[in-house]
Amino acid sequence: MAKSKVSFSCSECGWQTPKWVGQCRQCGAWGSISEDASPTSRSQVAVPSVPAVPIGSVDARAATRRSTGVGELDRVLGGGIVPGAVVLLAGEPGVGKSTLLLDVAAKAAKFARDFGAGPVLYLTGEESASQVRLRATRIGALDDALLLAAENDLGRALGHIAQHEPSLVVADSVQTFADSSVEGAPGGVAQVRQVAASFIAVAKTHNIPVLLVGHVTKDGGIAGPRVLEHLVDVVCNFEGDRHARLRLLRAVKNRYGPTDEVGCFELNDHGIVGLADPSGLFLSQSEGGVPGTCITVSLEGRRPMPTEVQALVATNSLGGSPRRTTSGVDYSRTAMILAVCAARLGLDFGSRDVYVATVGGAKTSEPAVDLPVALAIISAAADRSIRPGLVAFGEVSLTGELRATVGLARRLSEAARLGFEVALVPHQGAEDVRAPQGITLLPVRNLTEAARAALVANTEAGSP
Repeated sequence: MAKSKVSFSCSECGWQTPKWVGQCRQCGAWGSISEDASPTSRSQVAVPSVPAVPIGSVDARAATRRSTGVGELDRVLGGGIVPGAVVLLAGEPGVGKSTLLLDVAAKAAKFARDFGAGPVLYLTGEESASQVRLRATRIGALDDALLLAAENDLGRALGHIAQHEPSLVVADSVQTFADSSVEGAPGGVAQVRQVAASFIAVAKTHNIPVLLVGHVTKDGGIAGPRVLEHLVDVVCNFEGDRHARLRLLRAVKNRYGPTDEVGCFELNDHGIVGLADPSGLFLSQSEGGVPGTCITVSLEGRRPMPTEVQALVATNSLGGSPRRTTSGVDYSRTAMILAVCAARLGLDFGSRDVYVATVGGAKTSEPAVDLPVALAIISAAADRSIRPGLVAFGEVSLTGELRATVGLARRLSEAARLGFEVALVPHQGAEDVRAPQGITLLPVRNLTEAARAALVANTEAGSP
């Protein structure tokens, strides 16, 4: 028998040390160092079960994508799910992860029934079968080809897969399953690693796509060992405020497609619905010009998203320091824009409260939103509305000059599709962009020119 050499390794990043320490010196995690006994002898050479073949002779049809039935999820995955892929969907409690995957499972089951494929297996370790059935009834996710099993034991869950030979497996969630042969409670580092490795082995061996639900920590990271994100093929984050209808699905890792696509969903009483055109959520329905509002087009990955920025400038009647409150926009950039407006335009915010927010729960922090935030604040301070049909985007520098933004052509195309007539853009970079049909470009060099162009419709008021 080979002599064993005792060493210690980090369960988060794999860092090794000859003696135990409380904190990993590579990733900084506490309590992640565990003993790892490994034989000192080298691994024995074995005969491979499958011989190596030229890469050109490998059949690529086995990895052809197929639709999940949910267009927004297909967009994020790169056009559909690849057979044998393991997708990890993480998000905060109550954001709608289980609702989304139950809807995906029902649509995939209908597809499987129509085309003679295997059934869809939904494994739930968090809820009972009757609880999942109630949710399925509410969102209309009932199908004879959708099989439901409430299991916490990994061995029995894998037995369901071997028995039914499904075309898709959904495991909700990876932190609730446990392997009886591994020490530790469900959700522990060793258990999560073993559960994920078992599901991945089944997916690769039988060419079955697997969707795993993952919990997140209070810091927003995926619970469990860091190696979990390295083992799976796709990692998606499901984001959204539980008090708002909007939900965003982002891919932070994708071995089979891009990671800059964003899927939009609306969560309502009847389930979750994909939004191919989410502009109705991000734009208010008020008629006529209202001071303190400005429309922009932000980029979420490669997807243009119309966003309405609203600002309110009110007199501080309570005394003390004036308030600065933001929602959906970056606080630090808003504070910088207020300083630029005060220094370059002469606006006085010393005794006035300023509130800046986006409509519909949209969140954006890119520099291209600087100009619409500034115009909304200037409009509210001067009590003058922005000219109708205007959309603006640009980065504001500390000197008051406007800098070019990325993706200008895509922003303009989306603005033209929504019916906007005038686009206020930075002069830098505007000469290289061709305006879409129906929209007029107004290149401006600094914030002063932008304010004059945006507020030109209200000629009865003085300039800001």
